[in-house]
Amino acid sequence: MILDGPILDKIKINFNEDVDYEIYPFKLDIIKNLKDITLKSQVTFIVGENGTGKSTLLEAIATKAGFGKEGGSKDVSFETSDAINGVQSDDLAKHMLFSWRKKPRDGYFFRAESFFNLANFFDDLSKDPWVGKKAFDSYGGKSLHEQSHGESFLSFFNNRLGGGGFYIFDEPEAALSPQRQLSLMKIIHDLCKNPESQFIIATHSPILLAYPGAEIYSCDEGVFESIEYKQTKHYEITKGFLDNPELYLKHLLS
Repeated sequence: MILDGPILDKIKINFNEDVDYEIYPFKLDIIKNLKDITLKSQVTFIVGENGTGKSTLLEAIATKAGFGKEGGSKDVSFETSDAINGVQSDDLAKHMLFSWRKKPRDGYFFRAESFFNLANFFDDLSKDPWVGKKAFDSYGGKSLHEQSHGESFLSFFNNRLGGGGFYIFDEPEAALSPQRQLSLMKIIHDLCKNPESQFIIATHSPILLAYPGAEIYSCDEGVFESIEYKQTKHYEITKGFLDNPELYLKHLLS
């Protein structure tokens, strides 16, 4: 099968009369105004200031794809937080319909905020006498807790992700230095040599956002809209600061 686009090309949104726009997450402007989402690239970024609803939207997509709310694959999911165990992402996900060109062979929801819990899950799994150290086979061969935070992130990206998968990342740069963010970009690039690989990523990283050919959607204006890399606030603010840090600091600290 020859693909002429990403394996998931559209997320259809159907808000019926049952939707209550006075409750979360439907009261968020980005959700109120949400229309069908067209995915044109193997790599799609979602950007927006904190509180705009980008992670809420990403979690709903992950829920619809069958992943756990705190991250994981369809085979590995866990829930530890009462806040995450709420129904918000479920409520939004049930109004989504995926239009697949081809169903993925692999998949994962990587959620930086709950990665510590993921590491705990595999440590506990390794204590099972029937599993043992095999629990770490797909994560670099050793406990994620035996590595630095950034090393464990990169170990996950290097070892767990296979070709032909549907991958959702929420702020994957959280523990990565700029150099390691470039390493992650190379990992994504190598995986995308397989036309059946697809990434949807919520990020604040101007480095990752520079990925060639990526589609970038912004939530900043209360609507889900496609923008160019140099139109993102992440690029504008970072470039402005690096070009003239003294001016920024003068205004910020005066």
